[in-house]
Amino acid sequence: MLVKWSYNSISRGPLMGERIRAKTLPARTPRLLGICVALAAFTLSSACDGGDGTNKVNGTVHVPAGKEATSAHTVNGSIHIDDNATVTSAGTVNGNVHLGAHASAASLNTVNGSVSLGEGAHATGGVESVNGDLTFSSGADVARGVSNVNGKITLNTAHIGGGIHTVNGSITINGASHVEGGILVKKPSGNLFNTEDPVIIIGPGATVQGDLRFERKVRLYVSDKATIGTVTGATPVSFTGDTPPP
Repeated sequence: MLVKWSYNSISRGPLMGERIRAKTLPARTPRLLGICVALAAFTLSSACDGGDGTNKVNGTVHVPAGKEATSAHTVNGSIHIDDNATVTSAGTVNGNVHLGAHASAASLNTVNGSVSLGEGAHATGGVESVNGDLTFSSGADVARGVSNVNGKITLNTAHIGGGIHTVNGSITINGASHVEGGILVKKPSGNLFNTEDPVIIIGPGATVQGDLRFERKVRLYVSDKATIGTVTGATPVSFTGDTPPP
């Protein structure tokens, strides 16, 4: 049941629950490290095959509007998936990933770069970055969770089905956004620590269903017209209007 604010302990979240290891590139979980290795191996083999230009080692990958592609991967370069296109997965190591309006993908991953979903875009899996912003436009839908270590996470009337997890990232949830699975801000490990406190803003009309767990100090602002679950590790500051006070 959703409540305004209460305090209790919760269990460890499903994403980013693993210990993040310092002085490791990428500084992330074994899961994302495995993704990086798989991406490198996959794109190296695909580049030798010639293919249709959706798998490379170096350079931008572009999936044209309306096209269906089995995958879109590169190591050093960005990935741009146009409106209404479909891919099974999209991933890079150094570069941004953009999923166009009403386009769909199973999963979207990068290590050093941002991930953005256009209006009405759909990801049936998760969305992950280590060092990069995550941005979700109006009507964007992610069936599973979204996570990063460093970078802003912004929802604009979007839906996230598996929670939001970060370490050093600030989170802004705007409009009638709906997050299932709560929010987890992990305690930094080693040199991953950011001295600036993450800012978490849950705006008017937004819903965060599930527990909000903070293992480090954050500044948490919750609209008096938002609905949230149980809060652990932070004291919510209520605000009226569209944005919290400066």
